[in-house]
Amino acid sequence: MIYMIDRTRFGEFIPQLTEMHRLRYRVFKERLNWDVTVSGDLEIDEYDALNPIYLLYCNSAGRVEGGVRFLPTTGPNMLRNSFPALLGPNPAPRSPRIWESSRFSLDIDATSQKTPSGLSQATLELIAGMLEFGVQRDLTDIVTVTDIRIERILRRASVLWRRIHEPQRIGNSIAVAGFASVSQEVVDRVKELGGLYGPVLSEPLQLKETA
Repeated sequence: MIYMIDRTRFGEFIPQLTEMHRLRYRVFKERLNWDVTVSGDLEIDEYDALNPIYLLYCNSAGRVEGGVRFLPTTGPNMLRNSFPALLGPNPAPRSPRIWESSRFSLDIDATSQKTPSGLSQATLELIAGMLEFGVQRDLTDIVTVTDIRIERILRRASVLWRRIHEPQRIGNSIAVAGFASVSQEVVDRVKELGGLYGPVLSEPLQLKETA
């Protein structure tokens, strides 16, 4: 399930948020070897201090196995403030109907259930959760800075994706920025690919009950 946790709930879910930061360390520091800010075995940066909204992907036992971070583009965000080169000649998006996603990550068993698309069900569920988040807030788009490998996954997941500018090498990654269009139609298409039924976003109190 996908659980949405905003600033009003941070104190209730400290263990789960800490595990999310550990997962990000495993994915971005150990696996991908990105130049990220770490504290011990946690990956945490200045954008985590801006009271983002987190989506956590958890298994049936409540273990955090993935997540993504959201910030409004009306304030500081990674694309405008850390990676403006990925905009090329284009202005940074700034709209209450466009939010930025970042730190999309999953750490699941290699034998986890795959779908006919070749993507894991967990991947499609987390993407569907992101799009549901957008629909709930009447967003037109989700903008993100990502690796071209994730860009390919988004396209395989039937996300309507459009690049802002050409990819560029940043550290050991080929990075790109782009928009994912938000609509109920796209949500339904991603869910169909993943064999998902009903809403994927759940009340976080259910996560407490599994802890």
